[in-house]
Amino acid sequence: MSLSVLVVDDEPLARRRLRALLAEVAWVELVGEAGDGAAALAEIRRLSPDVVFLDIRMPGLSGLEVIERLRAFDEVPAVVFTTAYDEYAVTAFELEAVDYLLKPFGAQRLRAAIERARLTVESRAAVAMLERARGVLGEREEPAPLARVLVRDRGAVVPIAPHEIVRIEAQDDYVMVHARGRGYLISVRLGELAGRLPRPPFLRVHRSHLVNLDHVERMEPQEDGRYLVKLKDGSRVQASRARSQEIRRQSR
Repeated sequence: MSLSVLVVDDEPLARRRLRALLAEVAWVELVGEAGDGAAALAEIRRLSPDVVFLDIRMPGLSGLEVIERLRAFDEVPAVVFTTAYDEYAVTAFELEAVDYLLKPFGAQRLRAAIERARLTVESRAAVAMLERARGVLGEREEPAPLARVLVRDRGAVVPIAPHEIVRIEAQDDYVMVHARGRGYLISVRLGELAGRLPRPPFLRVHRSHLVNLDHVERMEPQEDGRYLVKLKDGSRVQASRARSQEIRRQSR
């Protein structure tokens, strides 16, 4: 199938480079460009492109803010993020993007991204009628559990499977994902991430702590009625009183 593509970047040279790379893909049609977030939203509404290549750092609305506002659109394009800053490598569910290109990227990497976007668009087309019917009927399905969490490690983006995660700790607007013997900081709230991880084995034991029961060695009751969660890696997490009561009810 042919894909219509919108390029969004505040740097003219970056747009020119992306135009040249996209021109090498015969089944891609470049339908427009935008130099900032507000213009991107206007062009998406006007052109209804299949795919948007979206820079993250832009004046005015950032690429992340554009994604947030796209949720109000009836038809949402597949999004491929482009950026020169690897600290924006966050979970796929948070960004709702099909790929994440770190500048500078070449023709082979772009081709892989556009192929992934094509598959996403085709999949959406196949289920669009069913989704609209569910919307009319007021049915809402929970988001599918994450197949992986993307973290940043020494400048690279690394996928971590949920079963590798020992525990997750909230740190303001970030979370620390403990896996593979170390911690990875990612930009997402604990509540959002908890909603996309399979339950079980993941259990919220505190407003700031989520543990993977497959990595829990034991839960010991304390004098104050709370449970101390001991994990196989030697770490410990104090459950809240409310969560301890829930654990107690479930263990009866």
